[in-house]
Amino acid sequence: MHTLKYLYLKHFKKQSFTSHKSPELLTKAEKALFNRKLMASIHHFLSALSILSILVFSANAQLSTTFYATSCPRLAIIVRNAMRQAIVREARMGASILRLFFHDCFVNGCDASILLDDTATFTGEKNAFPNRNSARGFEVIDTIKAQVEVACNATVSCADILALAARDGVVLLGGPSWTVPLGRRDATTASQSAANSQIPSPFSSLATLISMFSAKGLSARDMTVLSGAHTIGLAQCRTFRSRIYNDSNIDARFAATRQANCPASGGDTNLAPIDGQTPSRFDNAYYQDLTGRRGLFHSDQELFNNGTQDQLVRTYSFNNAAFFRDFAAAMVRLGSISPLTGTSGEIRRNCRVVN
Repeated sequence: MHTLKYLYLKHFKKQSFTSHKSPELLTKAEKALFNRKLMASIHHFLSALSILSILVFSANAQLSTTFYATSCPRLAIIVRNAMRQAIVREARMGASILRLFFHDCFVNGCDASILLDDTATFTGEKNAFPNRNSARGFEVIDTIKAQVEVACNATVSCADILALAARDGVVLLGGPSWTVPLGRRDATTASQSAANSQIPSPFSSLATLISMFSAKGLSARDMTVLSGAHTIGLAQCRTFRSRIYNDSNIDARFAATRQANCPASGGDTNLAPIDGQTPSRFDNAYYQDLTGRRGLFHSDQELFNNGTQDQLVRTYSFNNAAFFRDFAAAMVRLGSISPLTGTSGEIRRNCRVVN
């Protein structure tokens, strides 16, 4: 009752009423007016509190570089050691894991959906056109996951393991490092149709590339620097045949060299280095290839073909530090595409199947 009296007095003083009535002498109309205003104030307060709660929850649901600091403190060491062993066995694996991460993030976000196997009742993304008979490195992720489960049972997502492994593959091949935000959870679904339509193809035009990256919240600059991932790895003949036989903006000697192992028909799975100079070292040689019209994919050469990205390609071709700096920052943005966090998704025990 005393609180109500205080609110009445405070309200009427604020409103500069000339009469100094006590709360007991207020008219019914005056009390009704005050009650309406008081309820409106309470409503606004509760609404603001609700919005604040949502903002706090959203902030807590974001990725964090210290997400596993106490729940799985040895995670980074486990992933790095396993990736080191994998790359010692096959240097190409760094590029394969990096490609897996990219193809995962471009289909409904970085949620490890690409790791799910097809079953009689489930269609995953492994047999989508961009992944069929080319996506590789799944066994490496399986090995890392098994080791992580021993150390931290049911704690670390496959999506986070893939993000860390992609970073470590780049570092172990001489590339830049970056701090990987963590806290992703694993999808319980996958989309083969989205994988077929949302992953850029090696036949894409510059306009298509810019548009597809923009759809994921990435800029044209991000697109150009992330394409620098092609400085490592190998590609199948079927992905660059049309480039070396039909494109005119290509170095003749380079085309002839690639044609020797990629016939006009047949040999679809024959391999060639995407970066002909240093295919097992992460550096800026890819951009030097582009300025010399030696891009292996049509989509690669589109970045340097009298278009909007020519100057950036030139910069990266002679400034390795700028390439490394921008690549690291763009990888963090790539890894932040629509992650499942909080209670969404799950922590898979086996990366190939939902729990």
